[in-house]
Amino acid sequence: MNPAPTDSRPTPCSIITGASRGLGLGIARHLLQRGHRVLTLQRSPNADLAAQATRLGANLEQWAVDLTQPAEAAARLKTWVLGLPRAQVASLHLINNAALLVEPGPVSGADAASVSAAMRASLEAPMLLTGAFLAASGDLTVPRKVLNISSGLGRFAMAGSAVYCAAKAGLDHFSRALALEEGERPHGAGIVSLAPGVIDTDMQVQLRGADPARFSSQGRFAGLKAQGQLDSADAAAAKVLACLDAADFGQKVIADVRELAQS
Repeated sequence: MNPAPTDSRPTPCSIITGASRGLGLGIARHLLQRGHRVLTLQRSPNADLAAQATRLGANLEQWAVDLTQPAEAAARLKTWVLGLPRAQVASLHLINNAALLVEPGPVSGADAASVSAAMRASLEAPMLLTGAFLAASGDLTVPRKVLNISSGLGRFAMAGSAVYCAAKAGLDHFSRALALEEGERPHGAGIVSLAPGVIDTDMQVQLRGADPARFSSQGRFAGLKAQGQLDSADAAAAKVLACLDAADFGQKVIADVRELAQS
């Protein structure tokens, strides 16, 4: 953990799950560069991210947590948010990015333990973490935002990805209901469930490397890579944060970076 800066001026605070690699790591890098206080939750901390924070003199905490068992992480997060010095918080963001992908193929042949772990990390964890975040920050009047990283597969079904589709569809609908709840509060949090586009991550490697006999869309994902249609994690992170920064954040709960870029 990097020591907190001595400057007591209010600072934006951001919490990110799944920040050891890919999109989550890209988001964390950008936010450190911006001077945010950053807390990350992932299975293993990232040494390069810690080194970046040290170079910048930034405030970074990295928790090694198992989001397939999210109740403990949610309780710990609630305590952390309650402990934030209120006068030093300029804004507070939760970015639920972590997700697990079951091996592509028919759900009838999927390993039950893998399905359970994927649903817990991809849907149950965001729900519990968001509940803890909102409960512990409800006294704040500064901007609070929850950004759930969804997927086009939460809105369009694909054979061989039933578990991932279900988790992301659940995340979208959770966000819709949550936005209604927060809209009834005097200083409710803004809620967005965002599809971040197609990104060159380990998940894409898994999809394009799947067995075509079990995953009929394998060729499509291989083609995206071959045709240079994948965003880098850094480029995708910049697009995601443009959504987070938008003055109208939360006005459209279900969003897609490709639609935002055209508006």
